[in-house]
Amino acid sequence: MAKDSTDLFGALFDQRKPTSSDPVSAVPVLVPLPAPGPYSYAVPDGMVVEPGSVVQVPLGPRQVIGVVWDKSDGNAVDPKKLRPITKTFDCPPIREEMRRFIDWVAAYTLSPPGLVARMALRAPAAFDPEPMIEGLRLTEARPERLTPARERVLELAAEGHAWTKSGLANAAGVSASVIEGLAKQGIFESVFLPAPAVVAEPDPDYTEPRLEGPQRQAASEILEDVKKGGFAVSLIDGVTGSGKTEVYFEAVAETLRQGKQVLILLPEIALTASFLERFQDRFGSKPAEWHSDLSPRMREKVWRQTVTGEVRVVAGARSALFLPFDNLGLIIVDEEHDPAYKQEDRVYYNARDMAVVRARIADFPVVLVSATPSVESQVNGTSGRYNTIHLHTRFGDAAMPDLHLVDMRRHPPERGGFLSPVLLRGIAKTMEKGEQSLLFLNRRGYAPLTLCRVCGHRFQCPQCSSWLVEHRFRSQLQCHQCGHNQPTPDHCPECGTFDHLAACGPGVERIAEEVEKHFPEARTIVLSSDLMGVKRLRLELEAIVKGEADIVIGTQLVAKGHNFPLMTLVGIVDADIGLANGDPRAAERTFQLLSQVTGRAGRTGLKSHGLLQTYQPQHPVMQAIVSGDAAAFYEREVIEREKALLPPFGRLASVIISADTRAEAETHARGLRASAPQASGIMLLGPAEAPLALIRGRYRFRLLVHGKRNSDMQSFMRAMLGSGPKERGSIHVQVDIDPQSFL
Repeated sequence: MAKDSTDLFGALFDQRKPTSSDPVSAVPVLVPLPAPGPYSYAVPDGMVVEPGSVVQVPLGPRQVIGVVWDKSDGNAVDPKKLRPITKTFDCPPIREEMRRFIDWVAAYTLSPPGLVARMALRAPAAFDPEPMIEGLRLTEARPERLTPARERVLELAAEGHAWTKSGLANAAGVSASVIEGLAKQGIFESVFLPAPAVVAEPDPDYTEPRLEGPQRQAASEILEDVKKGGFAVSLIDGVTGSGKTEVYFEAVAETLRQGKQVLILLPEIALTASFLERFQDRFGSKPAEWHSDLSPRMREKVWRQTVTGEVRVVAGARSALFLPFDNLGLIIVDEEHDPAYKQEDRVYYNARDMAVVRARIADFPVVLVSATPSVESQVNGTSGRYNTIHLHTRFGDAAMPDLHLVDMRRHPPERGGFLSPVLLRGIAKTMEKGEQSLLFLNRRGYAPLTLCRVCGHRFQCPQCSSWLVEHRFRSQLQCHQCGHNQPTPDHCPECGTFDHLAACGPGVERIAEEVEKHFPEARTIVLSSDLMGVKRLRLELEAIVKGEADIVIGTQLVAKGHNFPLMTLVGIVDADIGLANGDPRAAERTFQLLSQVTGRAGRTGLKSHGLLQTYQPQHPVMQAIVSGDAAAFYEREVIEREKALLPPFGRLASVIISADTRAEAETHARGLRASAPQASGIMLLGPAEAPLALIRGRYRFRLLVHGKRNSDMQSFMRAMLGSGPKERGSIHVQVDIDPQSFL
């Protein structure tokens, strides 16, 4: 976290708290819209509200949802001049610490508070209690004829519990018609039951934890913070397969024993299935899920039962951070380094950093977990802000894979191919042993560029400054920025020549084609977000675990969190791909990604290998990967960041100005530049065209603000935006504090 976050904490923590003597005839209500703050509304006679109450209010001609917010020291408003609150929902109020968290995120990210509150109010149908469901309870009457099926039903119902019709039929192993027949005879009476829980309550003592010496020691350190209570940040830095999940499960168990709730953040939906199984093995039930693939009905149930405290553990994507828990006592951020924790839409925030803030506000522990921690977390660990717990060895004495660089200048692939003879021999040997190989290439589709050999025409997206990617399995050219797609043509649209279109470079589909050529008998699975939904992905992952594939070809979907028992060879098709851009985090991300991918091999103790195809074998990242000397890599990366005053030793903020025309965007960007105040320790760069200068038909310019660690970046940005030209017409300005992407 940046140093000035302390000042923001203080400003928000010192807000005046309402007292019982405060007048309740007028209250501020925060609505989930991009408004600069709450609006004032009158409280009708007989209506009772408090800060956090979820209400319905008129806004223009519409009725919208809102939250009664904390009073400020502003001027009093005459309630007679205000529109009244329309309705209060029968829903527990949003807790004070959650309201303070929303204010903090809004202030830090320079976002309208209403948009931040909107993320906490994403299930409007859940604000009223779930309707009761009809059930059956046994009466004193008895059936005229007693069949074996009816006897089983009566035996279960005799315990005195009320049942749903389907639940009783399933438990007794009979059809629903048997239950209906008994009900018609008056054997059962109708009763109404509360809606069932989305998941059963987890049992912290369901199974004995499987921990060895290093894991047991790590768990004891985290448990000390959980038992002691209060804010603390622990960083579990453990190699792949070292038992990090089992370690933080002990913190989860202790929090549950204390009667509190737990939030576990995961970066990818693809990780959820295997994680849920591991959680159920340990606690006897699954946690509630929260991610974009949930049905609206399930989303409402999880939201409602989280705010009432019925759901004890939630496992979800970054948006789960804004669920209004009843009594949250622990947050786990798994794979804390992952870029997926950064949201880059409407409210730009990093869920890892905001998780630390939420724990600080509510005063409970947070645990960050990674095999390759971010540089920011590493620095916080070495400086003593975080308690770092190291796990240097794999669980069960399983060995890390032997890693080797394949110099593509010395071992080039055959003409038209992308797999070196060294990697092909490795795959063949692995198949002979009945084991699995993973080929990793972080590039979707068949080829990233298609051009005409005759005139040189390149297929580009009509709405973006990016090439169209060929997806041969679907016979389409697609833009990965805006989603535009078109059928793959058989001739050049520029010169009209047939059969002279060339696919340049490889994607996973092209690698699959090459594998099929060399190993026609192999069972091959291609894993890419372009090819499957979540359900199919889970089925494919299960097939790999069961040994129903010989060669797996995948993008970063396979890079982390998966445990493939028979995987003993990992081949990196293009290890250099992440180094060829101007991103200041390029080296760090490449190191993290390659370390995570090669970590898929040998997790169950089998002898394993990793082969990294590279044209830069002397690059520090490549040397750090094969040597296993992560400490040396991080030390060098920290030194470079410190020299350049890059995060965490400096601060960055990005401003993207977009418009329908290039001239509009550039003019507005220059106007903002001219309005920037003079501030010690802060430098403004630009405006310049963004690397992706055109996306979805909108032209983009960028300003980059660079400051020292103690710079008041938020005040500088507010002053610049406040005195600069206003957004008019097609102009849109997006602010990103602590940017992760520089495109």
